[in-house]
Amino acid sequence: MERTRLAPLVGIVGSVVVLGLLLVPYGVVRTSPGTAVATYYGTGAVNPLFAGMLALVTAIVLAAGREERTDPVLAAGVGLSFGLFVVGLATLWAVTVPEEVVVGIDGPRVLEYHRWAVAGVAATVPVASGWWARTLGLL
Repeated sequence: MERTRLAPLVGIVGSVVVLGLLLVPYGVVRTSPGTAVATYYGTGAVNPLFAGMLALVTAIVLAAGREERTDPVLAAGVGLSFGLFVVGLATLWAVTVPEEVVVGIDGPRVLEYHRWAVAGVAATVPVASGWWARTLGLL
């Protein structure tokens, strides 16, 4: 039973880290963080906060499936499909944000890699959900 509980836990942690990473710019931008971060998040093809919303829902579904409050098979499938959307939205945003917007933000230089970190960490969600589906014998 423990093998089937680790994979959704990894997915839950990945989803929560995505949410945390999306909050980081609000804390590190020095000059008018609300406006600067709104510009940063609004200039790409999609707003990454949609990926954050899906990550939150995915964390809830994976937690419910892990605790068997919902069917684990259903939770693994929802986690996999929502996780793919989270990765797709985060990657699409990361690729389409203009470099001058990222460089123009008054914050630490590490913020230049923020969008890639969000997209990279988002990949843990569908990977963990796929791992869970495989452990349950679905794949």
